[in-house]
Amino acid sequence: MKNSRRQFIKTGVVAGAALAAGLPESGHATEHEKEHKPLSVLVLGGTGFIGPHMVREMLRRGHSVTLFNRGRTNSELFPDIETIKGDRDGALQGLAGRSWDAVVDNSGYVPRHVQDSARLLAKSTHRYLYISTLSVYADFTIRNDENSPLATIDDESIEEVTGETYGALKALCEKRVAAEIDGDRLTILRPNYIAGPGDHTDRFSYWPIRTRQGGEMIWPGATDDAIQLIDVRDLANFVVDCLELDVSGTYNMTNPAGAYTMGMLFDDCQALTAAAVDPVWISEEFAYEQGLIGGRGLPIWHPSTGPDASSGGFSAQRAIKAGLQNRPERETLRDILTWWDTLPAERTAKLRAGLDATREAELIEAWKARNS
Repeated sequence: MKNSRRQFIKTGVVAGAALAAGLPESGHATEHEKEHKPLSVLVLGGTGFIGPHMVREMLRRGHSVTLFNRGRTNSELFPDIETIKGDRDGALQGLAGRSWDAVVDNSGYVPRHVQDSARLLAKSTHRYLYISTLSVYADFTIRNDENSPLATIDDESIEEVTGETYGALKALCEKRVAAEIDGDRLTILRPNYIAGPGDHTDRFSYWPIRTRQGGEMIWPGATDDAIQLIDVRDLANFVVDCLELDVSGTYNMTNPAGAYTMGMLFDDCQALTAAAVDPVWISEEFAYEQGLIGGRGLPIWHPSTGPDASSGGFSAQRAIKAGLQNRPERETLRDILTWWDTLPAERTAKLRAGLDATREAELIEAWKARNS
């Protein structure tokens, strides 16, 4: 009876947190999932986009979770979980003298902050897992794997995170955390575009939501252009797998290179929405001319030429061999639409990525004029 009651309480906490966030429950179990010793886990952050999915998965598997954050974002999500309030910028005192089986750092962007927390917690935990990014690589004209050269920054004192400094700063964060945590106790995960319910960027969400509106719609490049992403719930599952199975090392977190294309995305969006869409496929050259490259107007997609030519070709083999399971992209798209429909009107009034109606109409007119 005790186990049944504990399971009931645990399930209730997970379901309640999902409901509060307006997110569907995952219900997804990894293939190798077994009974593991319950772990105590400290999550640095935990209430943004990716954090809640990780926390719910940890709770679902019977682990205990402590959050450390400033208490400013979605503080109502996990009322039954201990939250230590503090700030990574010089206010880590609440963590002193405590210990956990594992630490998950998914809010580290500034090298100094990451170094400070890793140094403080190095002797207070067995496993330290840092969430990095695929943006750490130095060259995106090649097909990067985990051993490819990383970006560097000339002035390592810079702490402003911009589109230009983001990747190099995250690479420096990796370097700093590795200096504090022994390699056999350190896990570094490098996701690229993280998609799914709760995504505040609307980058992948743009495509099914815009498709559902119907009419003439711009689609860039060619149907066989590869795109890569990872469902936030698959990332969360792999994080907890790493903690349970004591997995060390560095892993690219994405779907396999070449496994998903813009044409497949178009087909999936049409199948899910049944919308009457008239696709307008524009060329790479036109996209460059109109300033639509690099997420400026057309998120997720990268041209097959230029400085980002291999941004759809990251190797995911190491993570897949370690147990990463990628759900079908159509499932991610479906769940995005379901989640989107739960949001208030002020949130859904304007997508945070992609083309607005006026700009899209102008581009379609210009494209047709060029090809008339």
